[in-house]
Amino acid sequence: MNKIVLNFGLLVFFLSLVVFSQQGLPIEDVFLKAFLIFVSVTLILGVITILFVKAINKTALEKGKNLNDNLHGES
Repeated sequence: MNKIVLNFGLLVFFLSLVVFSQQGLPIEDVFLKAFLIFVSVTLILGVITILFVKAINKTALEKGKNLNDNLHGES
């Protein structure tokens, strides 16, 4: 999952390099802005991914507990 987030962040980085270079900005500004966008997109997607995986694990754990309770005859 981390590899997907990193690859998506790199895609955004290179796309932003193209967009900012088309605007005629100096090369330092192009790389700085593209890097800041890369870092922010990667961090945001990383946090969203962690929250998503935790929610799935919590749901699976609750369903497993309910299934275990039903197998032992408890309600």
